[in-house]
Amino acid sequence: MARLTTLLTGLAYGESPRWHDGRLWFCNWTAQEIVVVGAHGTRDAVIRVPFDSFPFSIDWLPDGRLLMSSMSETPLLRQERDGAWVPHADTSTLSRAGWNEIVVDGRGNAYVNGSGFDARDGDPFAPGIIAMVTPQGVARQVADDVHFPNGMAISPDSSTLVIAESFARRLSAFAIESDGSLTNRRVWADLGNGAPDGICFDAEGAIWYADVPNKRCVRVREGGEVLQTVDVDRGCFACMLGGEDGRTLFVTAAQWRGFEHMTDGSRTGVLVSTRAPAPHAGRP
Repeated sequence: MARLTTLLTGLAYGESPRWHDGRLWFCNWTAQEIVVVGAHGTRDAVIRVPFDSFPFSIDWLPDGRLLMSSMSETPLLRQERDGAWVPHADTSTLSRAGWNEIVVDGRGNAYVNGSGFDARDGDPFAPGIIAMVTPQGVARQVADDVHFPNGMAISPDSSTLVIAESFARRLSAFAIESDGSLTNRRVWADLGNGAPDGICFDAEGAIWYADVPNKRCVRVREGGEVLQTVDVDRGCFACMLGGEDGRTLFVTAAQWRGFEHMTDGSRTGVLVSTRAPAPHAGRP
């Protein structure tokens, strides 16, 4: 049984944790903020999102500017060095339901995924897509038929992008071509009853995935072998390896009662951590 340390409580829905410049950053859904946490759980900063929306996911361009996918009229935003938020790309023609997770590769190409339906409005299921946005802000679709796209991660050798398909209960992988295109799709791991949300790679080539309905985080090898399971008392939305040696697994979790209750003001979200057998690798 993994020993969990509670670092923060009273969150809304923590999502998209990222270890960056010696601190953990994550989006606090419905609270309209990005929270920055020190290595020992101190809340170092809170970045307020200056519009009527909330952030879904974040990652950084190679030059250090922050990208954010959000629920707003301009769903993909970039924070300039002076703190101002500006549009990064026009992605309005690519996804009807907006954007979810984001990961940036070493060349500055940002991969974002979007669902094909709006679950908040009770729409029927439709598969989603992955789009790629160049550093110059040019967007194009690079994959489709993704069954509720969630977390994405790029392998340590930068050759492979893996995406969590929550409704298909699998992790799917693509080869990343020199122009940023995604090819050679394959099933990286069939997860059985697992419902993957946020994911991250470790230095041994395994992937951790967070699981909301099963209230756990699971470490799996390519092919689906389960290496470790961390049980939590509420739904696990995302996980990230970080800390001074990269071996701390940070988990954002909250009670989940459906999209209809997402904005009811509940603050059941927590940030917890535990030790992991292998350090972080890859992106994010």
